[in-house]
Amino acid sequence: MSSTASQPATRAQTGPEAAAWAERLRVANINPRTGLATDYLNHFNEAVMLLEMIPDMPECAEDFLTWSPLSYAEHFTASNFKARDLAIEAYEKAEPNVRAQFDHITDTMTSILSAVGTAMREVDKDTTRISLAEQATLWVKPLIAACGGIINGGAEADVDSIMAN
Repeated sequence: MSSTASQPATRAQTGPEAAAWAERLRVANINPRTGLATDYLNHFNEAVMLLEMIPDMPECAEDFLTWSPLSYAEHFTASNFKARDLAIEAYEKAEPNVRAQFDHITDTMTSILSAVGTAMREVDKDTTRISLAEQATLWVKPLIAACGGIINGGAEADVDSIMAN
């Protein structure tokens, strides 16, 4: 492993090794400032897409129920993302505060989607499943946007204010 292996993706570095690392991340579509890749959001966007279909096609609830949570590393390990090993490495090196914000929001989305899945399995009425799907979508979509902001180096997300809406 190189001497930069123990350095966070965003820790102030200088010299050719830091520039080379940043370029590797950029080419791989991983934000060099945060060490995070937006590809992980596809995992949550898929769940939201399925939830959004339920009001028009209640039978799509069964498709949503096949969705299962994946951690960042699990997502990339299972994906066809060309630089999946680099994405996992960069995530592990990400600045702890950035990663903690990101993990907090993704954990919140996972909790919401898992709870909705559990609730949908326990009810038989399409109207209840539709209500669950609509509410979950209202909660998760802003969180996906907040994660995108963190990945792209935006300001800290205020999860409590997002969840209040």
